Amino acid sequence: MKTIRAYCTAIFAALYLLCAPAATLAADEHDVVSVNINTATAEELAEKLDGIGQSKAELIIQFRDQHGPFTSLEQLLEIKGIGQATLDKNRDKIRL
Repeated sequence: MKTIRAYCTAIFAALYLLCAPAATLAADEHDVVSVNINTATAEELAEKLDGIGQSKAELIIQFRDQHGPFTSLEQLLEIKGIGQATLDKNRDKIRL
């Protein structure tokens, strides 16, 4: 009886250890930080968006000041240095 209990405990412990990283990963996916590109400062854009440093963030602000609020994410492609790959990396982080 003790042997069965030991096996069951070992199996449950192994299953717990295997499932714990997956649960952590799932929680991290829901913690996506988003930024409103129509109201954010250059510092916020540089901090929260992948592949966007201070200089590109300032270009986003300049574009916004010249053309008004963004109405689609694809408008970011009009800014020098921001390509499709950068937009795709940040699509889930950007709000209008």
